[in-house]
Amino acid sequence: MADIISLLPDHVANQIAAGEVIQRPASVVKELLENAIDAQATEIKLLVNGSGKTLIQVIDNGIGMSPTDVRLAFERHATSKIKIADDLFSITSKGFRGEALASIAAIAQLEVHTRTTGEEMASTLKISGSKVTEQAVSVALKGTSIAVKNLFYNVPARRNFLKSDKVELRHIIDEFHRVALAHPEVKFSFLQNNSELFDLPSGSHKRRIANIFGNKIEEKLIPVEEMTAVAGIEGFVVKPEFAKKSRGQQFFFVNHRFIKSPFLNHAVNAAFEGLIRDQFYPGYFIYIQIDPKSIDINIHPTKTEIKFEEEQNLYAILKSMIKHSLGMFQAAPVLDFDRDPTLDTPYDLQSKNPTSEPTIEVDSSFNPFQRQSINPPKASWESLYSGMEIPDAAVTEGNELKLGVEQAPKVFQLLRKFVVTTTRSGLLIIDQQRAHQRVLYEKFLTSLTKRNMLSQQLIFPKEIELSQQQMALFSGLEENLNAMGFVVKLSGKQLLITGVPSICNDKQMEKLFEDIFISPDDEEQVESFSQGDFMAKLLAKSLSINTNTTLSIEEQQALVDDFFACKETLTCPFNRKIFITLEKQELEKKLN
Repeated sequence: MADIISLLPDHVANQIAAGEVIQRPASVVKELLENAIDAQATEIKLLVNGSGKTLIQVIDNGIGMSPTDVRLAFERHATSKIKIADDLFSITSKGFRGEALASIAAIAQLEVHTRTTGEEMASTLKISGSKVTEQAVSVALKGTSIAVKNLFYNVPARRNFLKSDKVELRHIIDEFHRVALAHPEVKFSFLQNNSELFDLPSGSHKRRIANIFGNKIEEKLIPVEEMTAVAGIEGFVVKPEFAKKSRGQQFFFVNHRFIKSPFLNHAVNAAFEGLIRDQFYPGYFIYIQIDPKSIDINIHPTKTEIKFEEEQNLYAILKSMIKHSLGMFQAAPVLDFDRDPTLDTPYDLQSKNPTSEPTIEVDSSFNPFQRQSINPPKASWESLYSGMEIPDAAVTEGNELKLGVEQAPKVFQLLRKFVVTTTRSGLLIIDQQRAHQRVLYEKFLTSLTKRNMLSQQLIFPKEIELSQQQMALFSGLEENLNAMGFVVKLSGKQLLITGVPSICNDKQMEKLFEDIFISPDDEEQVESFSQGDFMAKLLAKSLSINTNTTLSIEEQQALVDDFFACKETLTCPFNRKIFITLEKQELEKKLN
């Protein structure tokens, strides 16, 4: 039998590895930024064009690479982080596999300029699809500049499956946030299509969080800190009243590396139990310092998952630490049996003159048994019937007397969640929230098409501070917001709202606009066929009647009428059933 097993060519093997390591442009951004951190850079600049599909460039002022190192860096399993297998158990750097740069070079066109401190000339390397096209000497500043162009140019199937530019940009921003939050001592800048999104100076953790998510977040943060033999934990949690429906502000960092840990996330949620509503998530920025020998980060190609040696102890420490901080800052009810002397009333009785007893005064002329005659005013008998008239509702026609009794309502509310109405064949039970979502959804879709949504001017315009990420995304939402009846204007970092749709009130504005800038991975975004459709769904969800809301008879009837006037009545905008019917035969069967 002939031999059938052969070694794969390097460029094929690199493309296979790229399928695991490089999933989208954000993966390239993550690898290049982490390499810059490992190069001891203090200033890092990220340039992105076309949401990463056209250009991703990272420029740093790190230690650079020699001409030999820059050539070897793009070979498979070439790394400076580990030498032997035991080094895997004491990793402190970001990368160590030696696969990322080789994988990127296999599916893109690269151009590298690098210079070390001791060299006068820089090295230039150009690679296209794992093939070196040019290596020369050039002039450049100290550090490294890597430009990744035309990502997935030789893998068209992968390029076609990328999401829209807005979605890919959001993923890039998320990766940028993770690296920038982990290293507040490093100065970062981010330019998208030659427009600056972020300019983050070096500073403390709290200052870095404020620079990314806006200055208003500082007053929402509660510091947490605990030093134990297991690990050192510090950071911040967001006050319970500012919990959101999205998970956008949940960050775990272990040894300056962003990780995803459902186990530790459960510990944080357990600490907030009873303080936040259902389907709301607490925000946190938690930094964990732990012995590298007690963790294993070599379990996933993206290096965002970690196995802890003392996982249970870390869970307990994290939960108790957060609960303690919430109690200290009065964000949670606490029982304090220790007397606080500062709360004692500072009475000094010895230094004051004794007070005299109050005197008793008695009216000696008062006689409780003395009778007094009271003569009430006389009234005619006609006055007894004044104001009494025969109601208009009671009239006689022939021998028939029609009393003014209101007819029984055709609808009624059940459990403050359902609206029940009768049909010819039985009962119709309608979920009031889902029905209202359907009504609002179709109204907003109609307004997007006809652009005839009425808006009401606010007496006091509302201002909402936007983060840099939200400002970058606002341009794509402005047209749809105006079509739906919102009158908004961006002034610096402030979003000025001067008008809202007639079906909306100004109290819902801040929560509504927080929901607009949610993660693109949410189910509603995925299932929407356009940005306008997604906006209509989001507004319908935010402005709809909540469960446990009491409705008057008029409101119930109006909801039923509006609902049956919709084009689609079977499901809500999120594909959930709106109503059920109970037939007469079914009711009789249950009673037998």
